[in-house]
Amino acid sequence: MSVTELSGDPAPDTSTVAPAARPGRQPTPFAALLTRLHFYAGILVAPFLLVAALTGLAYTITPQLDQALYGDRLTVATVGDQPKTLAQQVTAARAAHPDGTIAAVAPGTGDRTTQVVFSLEELGDKQHTVYVDPYTGEVTGQLTTWFGSTPATTWLDDLHRNLHLGEVGRHYSEIAASWLWVLVLGGVVLWWRRRSATRARTTHLLVPDLTARKGVRRTRGWHATTGVWLAVGLLFLSATGLTWSRYAGANFSTGLDTLRAGTPELSTTVDGVAPPAGGGEHQHGGAATGTADNPASYDNVLASARSAGLSGPVEISPAAEPGLAWTVAQVDNAWPVAKDRIAVEPATGAVTARSDFADWPLLAQLSSLGIQAHMGILFGPINQILLAALALGLLCVIVWGYRMWWQRRPTRAGRRAPLGSPPARGGLRGLPWWALLLGVPVTLALGWALPWFGVTLLGFLVVDLVLGLLARRRRRPLPVSPAPAGS
Repeated sequence: MSVTELSGDPAPDTSTVAPAARPGRQPTPFAALLTRLHFYAGILVAPFLLVAALTGLAYTITPQLDQALYGDRLTVATVGDQPKTLAQQVTAARAAHPDGTIAAVAPGTGDRTTQVVFSLEELGDKQHTVYVDPYTGEVTGQLTTWFGSTPATTWLDDLHRNLHLGEVGRHYSEIAASWLWVLVLGGVVLWWRRRSATRARTTHLLVPDLTARKGVRRTRGWHATTGVWLAVGLLFLSATGLTWSRYAGANFSTGLDTLRAGTPELSTTVDGVAPPAGGGEHQHGGAATGTADNPASYDNVLASARSAGLSGPVEISPAAEPGLAWTVAQVDNAWPVAKDRIAVEPATGAVTARSDFADWPLLAQLSSLGIQAHMGILFGPINQILLAALALGLLCVIVWGYRMWWQRRPTRAGRRAPLGSPPARGGLRGLPWWALLLGVPVTLALGWALPWFGVTLLGFLVVDLVLGLLARRRRRPLPVSPAPAGS
């Protein structure tokens, strides 16, 4: 959740008639500290969240955008009865794109075209993908792609991830993800405290109080209730966004490796592998030499993968060096996912290693599924709709938060101010010793695991300290000069 506190107003709000209830309790030191942290974090982090929500909302439409822009290359007009061999399709792609080395081949299934991916040194981490109609063997076009993503999807992905500013731009998204969970959990705690304090634990638990007159109370009701409805989804976005952020993501990967819970590696060594039974009957169009430029190798490897049970869409990746096995991976990222992988010796078709998704460590499975859901792929259009709803809801929560900040500004003569004042100070000083004993190491650990959380939290503390010193200086009375002698 975002801007301003959900617990207590600095001045009485006369915009609505308070219902008969027990007197409002004073905030505990913990609630006062959380309120002030929620306020400052919301004010300063909300712009990052606003940008992330807008760019993420744009990214949710990429499947439909790809089909509209590149449908003639990604899909075929007519689905035939029998596809051409991969050797014929790869040969056609190579004729259309004579430069570069083949990095991967994704055989077309259904109405999807076959994708032949070429690596060129001048493209860096991008590739040229040639699309081939699997039923006619004709090239339908080519695009500059990034890990299989079309130019439009790549552009929107970069916009959401780094605002097209490279590594420097990635800081914005990591700051947003690092603080989103703090704002959500803090807002939920403050919301629950306010509900229980006003005896509204069941009356207005999950709906805003529409009986309140227009003003800060009604805005706060929409802000809080919408934030609670979105809480689980926003926590999910925060967690999955952090897994591939620059610094927190690196720490997450290190933690998985330490726990041996990362994605298992697939060995591509081929020492002592015997040919399959039948003397390599999977070979098509002559003996395969096992090189990326030999088209017959792809049919051989694909046949071995199908025999090994890898159904659905797959991607064949030739070995980076001679003498190593090729990799075949299932690439169906929609639920239920298919992510099994095998290593195949291309000359003989022998399977040299295997890694099934079901055998991955649980954290590796959850991380993979979380990434696909974050990208709107896991559950298809339903996934896209849920992500769009989360983005729109977050935008509303942010706008309502800033509106509360403006509505709480003093308007009486002599006390006018452009914006509302922050919650009262002193929450940290009022905490018991045991809370500080536990809280300080936990905060330091979080700051180490989430570096941008730690850096910005330190910045908040410095700003708060400076503001406190300035306020104390303004309140300090001026010294009075002693009266002259004899007066």
